[in-house]
Amino acid sequence: MTWNPDTLTTFGDADELGISSTRPDGSLRPYITIWGVRVGDDFFVRSAHGSDNGWYRRALASGIGSVRTGSVTQSVSFEQAGPEVQEAVDAEYSRKYARYASIVGSVVGEELHDLTIRVVATD
Repeated sequence: MTWNPDTLTTFGDADELGISSTRPDGSLRPYITIWGVRVGDDFFVRSAHGSDNGWYRRALASGIGSVRTGSVTQSVSFEQAGPEVQEAVDAEYSRKYARYASIVGSVVGEELHDLTIRVVATD
């Protein structure tokens, strides 16, 4: 499924969002605050603290969950992003979060490319 354009814009413009994966029983885990970026018609998040970060491991293992910002909530699936988008994701993180220059490096760089998740709208 593709993102509703207005919803994608809302998430793309948001400084922070909540991300939650689904437990085996179908319930959502607590939302974790994270940064995310829009690149074209897609939305991406990265684990700033490596592949051992709990939310990251659970999102990939579950494959489904939810994201929210303000009053907007979206059911989503999570998939590993391919190499073709990594430079654009780096550039958008750098642009969007430039005012956080001291910490934006935690989500930008080749060593983080394998930690990029494409967040896909599912309803």
